[in-house]
Amino acid sequence: MANLEPEQQEEPPLDPVMDNVRRKMVRLQIVSGGIMFVSLMAVLMAVVYKVRHSSETQAPLATAAGFAVPADQPLSVTAHLPPGFQVQSVSNSGSQILFYGVVDGVRKALIFDLSVGRIVADVTVGER
Repeated sequence: MANLEPEQQEEPPLDPVMDNVRRKMVRLQIVSGGIMFVSLMAVLMAVVYKVRHSSETQAPLATAAGFAVPADQPLSVTAHLPPGFQVQSVSNSGSQILFYGVVDGVRKALIFDLSVGRIVADVTVGER
């Protein structure tokens, strides 16, 4: 009844060279595991930081061609056109609005820029 299964038998001791290799491998495995643990903690801390600070900041901005509009509210700007200016048509491109019309019998095109909040060009339209 002294039959021992192979799993219960003790392994013979390793020679010193193989024991050195085994120790180095165990040490490498512990160092690699530590580095992976530190990296995982850094990623988790970054995620928590982003989640915590994104909720404290204002709503994100919707941008188009360098022009930012708050996403949670509309932009409120007043375009002051010259007195007596009769608007005939309006067009927009990006953050600029073109008002085409007549003032005192002279045809004009006024370009209003939303990003600066004022008229940036006053063009008189005439014939040659």
